[in-house]
Parts: sequence; C-alpha cells; structure tokens
Amino acid sequence: MPPSPAPRPPGPQPPVRDRGDACPGALRLHSAADGKLARVRLPAGDLTSHQAAALADAAERFGDGRLSLTSRGNVELRGLADDCGASLGGLLRDAGLLPSARHERIRNILASPLAGLAPHTPSDVRLWARELDALLCASTSATELSGRFLFVLDGGTGDVAGLGGDVTLVAERDADRADRGGALLRVGDDPTAVRITGAEAPRAALAAAEAFLAAARASGSGAWRVRELPAGHALTAHAVAKSLEAAGIGVHGVEPYGDPADVSRETCGPVSRETSAPGIVEGPDGRRSLSVLAPLGRLTVTQWRLLTAVASDDGSGELRLTPWRGVVLPGLPAATAATHLRALAAAGLITDPDSPWHRITACTGLPGCAKSRTDVRADAAHAIATGTTPVPAGATALPVHWSGCERRCGHPQGGAWVDVLAGPDARDGYRASVVRPRTPVPAPVPTIPKAQ
Repeated sequence: MPPSPAPRPPGPQPPVRDRGDACPGALRLHSAADGKLARVRLPAGDLTSHQAAALADAAERFGDGRLSLTSRGNVELRGLADDCGASLGGLLRDAGLLPSARHERIRNILASPLAGLAPHTPSDVRLWARELDALLCASTSATELSGRFLFVLDGGTGDVAGLGGDVTLVAERDADRADRGGALLRVGDDPTAVRITGAEAPRAALAAAEAFLAAARASGSGAWRVRELPAGHALTAHAVAKSLEAAGIGVHGVEPYGDPADVSRETCGPVSRETSAPGIVEGPDGRRSLSVLAPLGRLTVTQWRLLTAVASDDGSGELRLTPWRGVVLPGLPAATAATHLRALAAAGLITDPDSPWHRITACTGLPGCAKSRTDVRADAAHAIATGTTPVPAGATALPVHWSGCERRCGHPQGGAWVDVLAGPDARDGYRASVVRPRTPVPAPVPTIPKAQ
C-alpha cells in the first residue's frame, strides 16, 4: 500500500526533477573532457580476483590505465574511447559484473567493509547485500529508481550508517545467532526506524525502496532520493512499516533511531581502531586482512594488479572496496600479512594511518573535468608533499576534500569534513571551510594561495 503523507521539517524545499538522472553506468557512458567515463557498480564493494583482473584489463585496453575508487565503493574507468561501449560491456558481462543490463545503475549497495573480518563484526550484512542485489535485479519496479538511490547496510558498528543512505539497515549486536538476529530499517533522515528480523532485511529494504517510488509518484516531484520528497509526501518509518506489513514482512515496532556507533561502544567496548584506517586487521579466526587506501582515490593498473595478486595468491581470492576509496584484502596468513603490506606501501599505496595522504580526497579536476577551474589533484599532491594542506584551526582530524568547482564531486558522505574549494578565478587560491552535517554551502575562510 502507498505510504501515508507525512510532514517535512521546515526549511528549503527540494527541487522538482523533470527528467531522469544522468548518472553514468557501465553501459551508459558519460562524456568527460578526458574521454568517456564508465561507472561499474559493485554491491558491497565485493570483487573476486577474476573480476578484479577483468577491470584491470578494461582500464588497460579501453581507458587511461587507471581505476578510480568512488565514495560508494564502486569503480570508475576514465579516458575511454568513444566506440568502446560494446566491447567494454561484453568484457564486464563475461566477468559476472553485469548481471542485468536494466538494473546495472541501481545496484548501489554499501556494506560494512570489515563485516566478518574483525572482532564483533558479524558477517550478516554481506549476506544481506547479496540477497538484496539479487532481489533488485529480479524486480521490474526497481528499474524506476535513480542511479543515485543508495542502500546502506551497517554491521552494527556504525561505520557506514551515517553515509547518507536512502534505505539504511543496521544489524543488531546479536546478528551472529542462527536466526540471524534483528535489524533496524531507516529511510532518509527520519528520526525513527522499523525493527525487523534479520532474515527479512533484504526484502524489507526493497519494499522500502518501492514505498519511496510510490511517494515520489504521488508527489509529482520526480524525486531521485528520499530526502528530495516534498512536504506532505516525506517518507517516514511509520509509513514504511505499513508498507512492510502489507507485503507480509513482520514488523516488531517503530522506535527512535540512535547512533549505531554509540550502541556498539556500549555493547562491545571502545572501538580499537578507525574502520577507515589502513593497516593490518586481526580477524577472529587467526587470519589477517590488509586495508589500504588509494592516493586521492586513483590506482594504476600496476597497483591494482598487485592487489589482485595478493588476494589470489595468499588471500581468500576476494577484494572489498570501501567507501573511503580503499581496498580490503581478507584471509591472509598472519605470518605473511606484514610482508605484503610493506610491498603494497612500496608500490605507492597508503598503508599507514599516520600518512599525510590519509583522509585526503579530491575531485577529478583539470584536465579530466571541463567544469573544474584548476588541476586539483596536482595542487592537492603538492600540498601533501610540502605539508601545506589547508586545514582550519581545530579541524585537523577531519577528512579533507579538494574541489575544482562548487559541485564538490566525490566529497565525503556523513559527518563533518574540510572543504578546500578552488576560487572563482584560475588565479585565485583555495578557500578552506569546515562542512557540518546538513550545511550545504560552507562559509569560506581566508584564501590559501595555490601551489606555484
């Protein structure tokens, strides 16, 4: 049944979308200044070593020899030739990376990267991600979702719950029980959540997305995301609960939505390391995982093939891409983990949480993006190398994102971050500001000169 209208908090109303979104995909290529761009969705960031090798082949054969990691754990291929679409699609399809041509742009599923790999991190959300992806690809109605609609699956540690999901599932701390425990389902920024069983979490997530589509149709707004629904049609947990019950999904209550990270600290003790930090992750089974980050989110084919070789030769044969533009390699023996980590560091990957490259990201900038005012990556790299990254007072622990225009493509999702924005003229420097949650336009602070 369609969700009942709900009031929207006061404030600026979202835009009316009079067209479909233009998000690129693996089959819908985007024209950029440096050639065509393909975005390959990887639900939960999961890749087999065979699939990773296929992506390296694609970047080498059709693109600029690099792979870009996105803040949703996906991969972008840039510098593609105009006529490579059919060949690229065939390569990806053969590797199992395109299970459905009609659904490939909507397979936006983020999941806790360390689920099942670190202590107190049940693996349920990885199973949920696979089930949800299968349900999405089998659903005709799901094809109406925009390429920006996002599912977030948090293992109960709070590591990804705040990354702006349209539908967010948070596993409860007993989620390693035989019956898969329970889950909380949240839509957008609603302050309440629906309690459901873990076994029905994937089906409930799809039903919530369908409730959003019904609300979007009723509103006539063409909304792409839950937060864009206008006043009178905002989607709430109570409305979703009714939709779930109508679909035969058990609802065990609607309750205030708390911070999963706070719940995790209460039940599991202090968090011993930042989830996004690079390094060696000790697993509950005596094995190790390696977590590394890509400098400014880009990897050469050589670096990517090295990661693939470690995963294939000494790991579990899988790679997990993270929303922090990193890669996790699970299943390594404790005796060899440190040796592999040193080899990855020597290849130019970020392996040390104290590295000046940690927490630094950047948009594409010139020459890849015609809308950028400057070569953002070169400027950011120079600032990192010289220790002159502009950070306002009191913000040294925040992520820093460099942007060449006001679109701020690829900026961090959730939480506060430092916005380093190129000035309105190419001769201007950068303006650094702290962006707080729900602060769409940061107020600039004094200009920092550009690198000469």
